[in-house]
Formats: sequence, C-alpha cells, structure tokens
Amino acid sequence: MVVGVQLSMGSRCVKYLMFIFNLLFVISGILLISLGSVIFAIFHEYRHFLDKEFLSVPSLLIAIGVIIFLIAFFGCCGAVRENYCMLFTFATLMILVFILELAGGISGYVLRAQASDIVTEKMNSSMAEYKDNTEITFLWDGIQKKLRCCGTNEPKDWQLYFANDSLPMTCCDPQAGAAGTVSCKLNSTSELHVHDVGCAPAFLDFVKVHALQLGGVGFGVAFLQFAGIWFAISLAKSIRNTYESV
Repeated sequence: MVVGVQLSMGSRCVKYLMFIFNLLFVISGILLISLGSVIFAIFHEYRHFLDKEFLSVPSLLIAIGVIIFLIAFFGCCGAVRENYCMLFTFATLMILVFILELAGGISGYVLRAQASDIVTEKMNSSMAEYKDNTEITFLWDGIQKKLRCCGTNEPKDWQLYFANDSLPMTCCDPQAGAAGTVSCKLNSTSELHVHDVGCAPAFLDFVKVHALQLGGVGFGVAFLQFAGIWFAISLAKSIRNTYESV
C-alpha cells in the first residue's frame, strides 16, 4: 500500500478530478437504479404483451446502477488515499461494467428487431381471453384508453370475439352522460368515435420512447465511465512512477 506519495501538480489535478467524477458516478448509479425501476414497473404492467426478455433490460440497468454505486467507493478512496491498488481495482471493475453494458446494448438491439412480431403475437393471443380473464380485460381496456387504440392492428381484429360489429367500449371515446345508452360499434353512426389506430404499433412507439430514455442515460454513463477509467489509470500510473522514483 502506498500512502502519502508526493504527486506532481498535474497528477494532483487528476486526483481531484477523479474524486469529482466519482461523485458523478454515485449520482449516475442512483439515476440508473431509479430509471430502471420505473421502466421495469411500466414493462411489468404490460408483461402479457412482452416476453420476459424485455424485463431483463431495465433489470440489467438496475444491476449496473447498484454496481457503479458500490465500486465508486474504490475510486473515491483510491484517489483520496493515493492508493495504486484501489485505483487499479476501480479501473478494472469499470471496464467490466462497460463490457456488461455493451452486452446489454446488443441484447436490447436484438430485442428491438424482434419486438414487432413478439408484441403482435402476444396481443393476438390475449384478445381471445378478453371476456374470460379479468386481468386481460383490465389490461386491454387500460391500453386502449391510454393509447387511444383498438385491436392489435385495427378495430376489425375484435370481430373474431364480438358479434354484430360490437367492440369493447374502450375502443371508443367516452360520451358524457351516455352510460348505458350507447354501444361502441365498428360502423357506428352515433357520436362515438372509434379509435382507428391498432394497439400494436401504438404500443411499440410507447416502448421505443422508454428504450430511448434507457439508451440516452446509458450513453451518458458510458461517457463518464471512459473519463473515469482514464483518470484512474493516469493517476495510478503517476502514483506508481512516483513510488518507484523514491
């Protein structure tokens, strides 16, 4: 262990910048945990429309946030105590985290390419349970109201499960004071407006928005990681060189 070595002015600047970056790492770790938790909750709400692999992406983000939060300890202590071993450990762990992020990014890209087929298949199969499964009914009613959509690809998809051009009431805009007096129909001549957008494309857009949020935060954290790794390696080399010259 090397403590209290006399560093050059440049190395001392790197030391303090390293400490500042580690504070940012702690904040970014908290941000990753928070954002990952929120998006996990959103994806879990629509788990019947998604494969379990989709839940692994925000779960991985949470795990990375926890790891970054913990290993920032090595960076802070190593910079303050000018400890070569702790700085080297910090840099090594950050490189491993970066590799983990890269693997998660590749997995996310693969899932994105498969998302359309997966969502369409899941939605089509769940429509058959609309009348018999309360959870599925609640899920479909919620997404059709929230995204103002109807059916998987179009309102006609419901005709396999509803007779006489009838549709779930959530396929139409609500009409004040008309409860119990109107119905939502595919070719309705009443004031009710049928949502003409399918829920699969609307839901995919909804998922992509959250995927962009994950990607944006991940890119920002990756930039911090590169800078932190560079500072850690530079400071560690300076400490080792100073120690060897004594």
